[in-house]
Amino acid sequence: MAVTIEDIKKLRHLTSAGLTDCKNALIETNGDMDAAVEILRKKGQAVAAKREDREASEGCVIAKHNGDFAAIVALKCETDFVAKNAGFVELTNKIIDAAVANRVESMDALKALEINGTSVADLIVEETGKTGEKCELGAYEYLTAPTVTSYNHFGNKLATIVALNLAGVDDAVARDVAMQAAAMNPVAATREQVPASVVESERTVAIEKSKEEQIKKAVEAALKKAGINPNLVDSEDHIESNIAKGWLTQEEADKARVIAKEAAEAKAANMPEAMIQNIANGRVNKFYKESVLVEQEFVKDSSMTIAQYLAKTADGLTVVDFKRVNLNED
Repeated sequence: MAVTIEDIKKLRHLTSAGLTDCKNALIETNGDMDAAVEILRKKGQAVAAKREDREASEGCVIAKHNGDFAAIVALKCETDFVAKNAGFVELTNKIIDAAVANRVESMDALKALEINGTSVADLIVEETGKTGEKCELGAYEYLTAPTVTSYNHFGNKLATIVALNLAGVDDAVARDVAMQAAAMNPVAATREQVPASVVESERTVAIEKSKEEQIKKAVEAALKKAGINPNLVDSEDHIESNIAKGWLTQEEADKARVIAKEAAEAKAANMPEAMIQNIANGRVNKFYKESVLVEQEFVKDSSMTIAQYLAKTADGLTVVDFKRVNLNED
């Protein structure tokens, strides 16, 4: 039987496949609509199997919220060209809309969720068939709280959701916090939520850096006392370079090496531990102020922190949690 343009349009509406693919599927099935749909789905599966080993590093990230539930989904593909395609963006929106409407709480549940009778997993396979690129769910995050909000950064590569502990918070205030999380990439919402391993790592680095600074000061003081400019002997490369330039004699270089070694060993053996711990504590506190959402400087008003900004809005208002998905490097 002849394939009409109306049949092609109908199949395209059912599958969102290209017009040529729809026409060929209808010709192959002699106009059988259900069989044509199945052919297009199998085509998507075949393409997906071929692209399985490819890297999907691009994609579309969208966050939405409704009531006390917010979520982010990242649908990934291989190229930015496909990521910006209207059909790909539309599918991402359909997935996040369904996730929020059904209050989905896991990636597996999202994949199994049906949209118009087809699972999200199958819809993504079909999208692979349409685009010819590997498509996959790259991330799914959700939050529930008395107040939630979402923020989508321009370009659909970065999105955040934020949960606040009180109901009825002004949308603009909640959005400000979500934008802060997007812009400043905090490690956690509060100090208590920072993983212990992260704090321990920061403290270890802070202690080592503080000790190195004390040793460096002791070495510089010893060199100056001996009449040697510390800047001329602060590394072996500098020493050799300065000898070649005539700024330093070999004897001075050898003397500087001995002085530096003895001063460093003496300081390391007599390190003021209490002072080191105090300096390290200061560095860890600086890390908190830079990396904890409620302690960060508010990007819209550097005279206050996020915690202070929220306190001005309502007594006791704070951030419960946040989620941030970014396909680009921070």
